[in-house]
Amino acid sequence: MNTATARRRFIAASLVDAVGDGVYVPLTMLFVHALTNQSLTAIGAGLTAAGIGALAAMPAVGALIDRLGGRRVYLAALALRALGFALYPLADTYPGFLAVALTVAVSMWASAPSQQALIGDMARGAERDRLLAWTRSLRNGGMGLGSLAAAGMLAFGTDTGYLAAAFALAGSFAAAAVLVALVPAVRPAPGPGRPRGGYRAVAADRLYLRLATANFLIFFAYTAQAIALPVFLTRDVGVPDAMAGAVFAVNTAMVALLGVPVARRMRRARRPRGAALGAAGFALAFAAFAFLPALGAGAPAIVAVLVVAVVYTGAELVHSAPAQSLAVEAAPEPLRGRYLATYQFSTAVCRTVAPVVLGFLLDAGAWQLWAFLAASVLTGGLILLRTERALPAHVVGGARNGDVVPAA
Repeated sequence: MNTATARRRFIAASLVDAVGDGVYVPLTMLFVHALTNQSLTAIGAGLTAAGIGALAAMPAVGALIDRLGGRRVYLAALALRALGFALYPLADTYPGFLAVALTVAVSMWASAPSQQALIGDMARGAERDRLLAWTRSLRNGGMGLGSLAAAGMLAFGTDTGYLAAAFALAGSFAAAAVLVALVPAVRPAPGPGRPRGGYRAVAADRLYLRLATANFLIFFAYTAQAIALPVFLTRDVGVPDAMAGAVFAVNTAMVALLGVPVARRMRRARRPRGAALGAAGFALAFAAFAFLPALGAGAPAIVAVLVVAVVYTGAELVHSAPAQSLAVEAAPEPLRGRYLATYQFSTAVCRTVAPVVLGFLLDAGAWQLWAFLAASVLTGGLILLRTERALPAHVVGGARNGDVVPAA
């Protein structure tokens, strides 16, 4: 099999994976409630416990990636998700629900580092950046398609719709697993010995830990759209509830359509500076959001919300490409799984604490929320800029004279 065919299959698997997430993520609580008949309080507690369990499993995921390779772990994660969703209709007891929820949570969190490790194995340099960009764009497009598919399934009736969603999810992740299985192994099977250093090497790598810390701080910008923005727009700005959906639609469409072209442009910049520029763009968008309540409700506020949403999404496009490439390039190949699991752990921790932090700030007042978010992303950007000076040239990146930046 030639390299192009293998990469097309990987890209197709990434799209199918994203469609499955798009079906599940917007409906999580309703989906689990309809299939298990557990109370919403019990479901919330169970999903939280499953999330904590998934966080605890991340070090083991990283070690498995280093031992088995990103392809095998990504394949296993997709297969586990398919199994989990197939079993959800049978999880009519609380212990059964917890077991299925933990399986799904661990497999979901394991997907990102194993997928990135597979990209690291499959490609180098500009081609690696290109694959990462395609994965990001397809994820947004797939999430949007999945959300539409979920709405269509629910139109058939509550019980039938949720059961159809469960089977569709199982089939989607199973299909993605088959596509990954058809991608040939891209590196020799690892030997029986462990990579040298293990997590002690990761803990001793202060530069990479700085990158993970910056990621934690900047990722609050990504969580704000789903957690804080809908409440802020309806409560403080006074625009219709549908505006939250409109902002999400603008974001999804822009990232899906512009992700690859912007990533190609950003490859000319040094990765830490490009990611820091995106962080500054986030701060600008947050400052603009803070002033929106002064416009009052009405057409001017609606137009302003959409304009700021474009600024926010532009910042995401500028930040995401170099930041993700930076995480992969800075991870030494023998320990890439452990390094990427550590980076993903910083994302997971942010996702876990963001509802509490942002909810508290929403209660405190509108300006406190946006001041915190701006300070967080700017601090992350400064960490990236200070770290750049100590990073190797191949990690910093940036097109040099005579370099060819390939078309996407």
